[in-house]
Amino acid sequence: MKILNCGSLNIDRVFQVNDLVRPGETIPANGMELHAGGKGLNQSLALARAGAEVAHLGAVGQDGVFLKELLAADGVDTAFVAVNSHTLSGQAVIQVTNSGENAIVLYPGSNHTLDAGRSAAAMKLMQPGDMLLLQNETNNVAQMIEQGAKYGLKIFFNPAPMTDEVKKYPLELVDTLIVNETEAAGLAGCSGSADRVLKLLRKMMPSCNLLLTLGSKGSLWAGRDGRIISAEACSIAPAVDTTAAGDTFTGYFMAALARQKSVEIALHEASIAAGWCVAHHGAAPSIPYFKDIQKFSDPK
Repeated sequence: MKILNCGSLNIDRVFQVNDLVRPGETIPANGMELHAGGKGLNQSLALARAGAEVAHLGAVGQDGVFLKELLAADGVDTAFVAVNSHTLSGQAVIQVTNSGENAIVLYPGSNHTLDAGRSAAAMKLMQPGDMLLLQNETNNVAQMIEQGAKYGLKIFFNPAPMTDEVKKYPLELVDTLIVNETEAAGLAGCSGSADRVLKLLRKMMPSCNLLLTLGSKGSLWAGRDGRIISAEACSIAPAVDTTAAGDTFTGYFMAALARQKSVEIALHEASIAAGWCVAHHGAAPSIPYFKDIQKFSDPK
């Protein structure tokens, strides 16, 4: 089973500072690092490193060709990653203090230049029953949900970042919704326990599988068949960086399903991979290869 991931590709510029800059202020940075980023890139890397056959649909500017090359080096099909000469790649300017506080300015750039013709061309190469993964960092998300349904793809949607616009998307066409606690509460329009939020989402989306990620508290699966499955979080080593944990979880979960594994095994492998991820620094560099987690991956 193949997976088409339509997602963001960003250049992250991370500045280490003593304090976050205030209006009208100019401050020195103690250091600066350039990283590959974007939820789409992280999730495609996680899918590929978990062994899935994945193609990426997206766009970069000339400044972001290295993002496309990074994906290709890990076995991702990048035939549908456009390189625009007229638009910069997506950019994130990130300030991080010594205490870990951060502030982020996000510029969508080429991530908001995706067109229906290109996405349709990519989907035509898939087979009915293949998977389509979408996030909310590109344009035309609602249209791509509709296109995916037209071509018979199983649509997995991770509405991050969560916006009010998401509620207007044709969510009834989504096969599986993947949300963290904040995204789930925003979509349900309420706060409270995970069980309460899941019940409200089930009423809103009765035909959709729901996957709620809970960080250190694990995850919850609420299937359209009524099954509720919980999975514990996995601790490989002390957590040092949670940046790509959710994207790693998503990629490994879908990769296991693509191998026809059960939901229980998919949740278990995703938890192991996320546990590995948070024990290592960086976003893309912290996403494990399947061989890294294989010795942990057999459920007891």
